[in-house]
Amino acid sequence: MNNKTAFITGATSGIGKATAQLFAKNNIRLILCGRRKERLVELKEELDKLTDVITLQFDVSKRGEVFKAIESLPNEFQEIDILINNAGNAHGLSTIQEGDIDDWDAMIDINVKGLLYVSRAILPKMIEKNNGFVVNIGSIAGKEVYPNGNVYCASKYAVNALNKSMRIDLNNYNIRVSAIHPGAVETEFSEVRFKGDKERAKNVYKGFKALEAKDVADIIYFVITRPYHVNIEDLIVYPTAQASATILNKE
Repeated sequence: MNNKTAFITGATSGIGKATAQLFAKNNIRLILCGRRKERLVELKEELDKLTDVITLQFDVSKRGEVFKAIESLPNEFQEIDILINNAGNAHGLSTIQEGDIDDWDAMIDINVKGLLYVSRAILPKMIEKNNGFVVNIGSIAGKEVYPNGNVYCASKYAVNALNKSMRIDLNNYNIRVSAIHPGAVETEFSEVRFKGDKERAKNVYKGFKALEAKDVADIIYFVITRPYHVNIEDLIVYPTAQASATILNKE
């Protein structure tokens, strides 16, 4: 994977950050994207020692920001070999009749439209060179609807459908497309969902060993390092304690 360049959205925390760290250790050049400038700066300082790193600060849900940021890439980072569509969020956990419309907008704008904007900006160049790899980070919520998950699940079902559609549309261009759908991963995810309520977020992971971000990063790295004729197209990843979206073996 030497001299390959990866573009990672949502790189400042969780799965995105762990993936960036693992890629850097394996000499993959990095374009790290996120909204939080301080975190991008810190991560660049950490990984600069291992590989070439550039950062882009933008919000994937803002179409203008996405295209402007990607167009601003210097020549040496214009050729993107691997796109990790990782940016995503969950806001709230309520029935559809009580849902917060602002929360709905945030999830659809980031999880669905954000993935589309970034992909639309990057894919033409992959098509031009007849080579590339897209990894879309989905969720078990894109395979199985659970109580009060309505719009979040809908957004991840959309990611699942877009992953399949991308594979069909890009098949003639030698571009691999894969999706990873994690179950319970202990990251900042629940803290965002519960709007900063750390205690409630911690309770989500009590009584069992959840996946860690680095576990998913390991799987992403495995997927992208298969021989080029191999495409692992769709993977669900659970912690051992989890049997489905709603069944967990807790102590």
